[in-house]
This record gives sequence, C-alpha cells and structure tokens, in this order.
Amino acid sequence: MANIKSAKKRILVNRTKADRNKAIKSGVKTAIKKVNAAVAAQDKSAASAALLAAISAIDKAASKGVYHKNTASRKVSRLSQAVNKIA
Repeated sequence: MANIKSAKKRILVNRTKADRNKAIKSGVKTAIKKVNAAVAAQDKSAASAALLAAISAIDKAASKGVYHKNTASRKVSRLSQAVNKIA
C-alpha cells in the first residue's frame, strides 16, 4: 500500500477513471450487440436505428479517450458494413 499522499490520491483517481471507462465500454458493447442482433434477424430498419445509437456511443467513447480514434473508426466501419449488407 502507498504511503505517500499523492500516491494514495493516484490510486483513488485511477480507480474512479477505470470504473468510468468500464461503464462506457460496457455501453458500447451493448449497442454493438443490438446492431448485430438486428443484422442477424435481417431487420433493416431496426439495424439502422441501432446503428445510429451505436455510432453515437462509439464516438462519445472515442472523444472521452476510452477508445483510440482508429479503433472507434474500425468499429463503426464494421457495423456499417454489416448493416449495408442486409438486402
């Protein structure tokens, strides 16, 4: 355990940030699962609506620094590609 005051503070701050990042990542994963479920069901309208929500969640996560911008871009690209393949 840390003895120095600043080290104790860093432990608390890091824990807080980790919890925040975990919550944001969980939300993104849930949004992606909703898109994938709609794609699997071949429901174009539901997939499109879920895609908009997922893109918003991913972009917010990237702007907060939870995801790297290239990772966010890759996730959006793959989801969009999956939705566009629905006939």
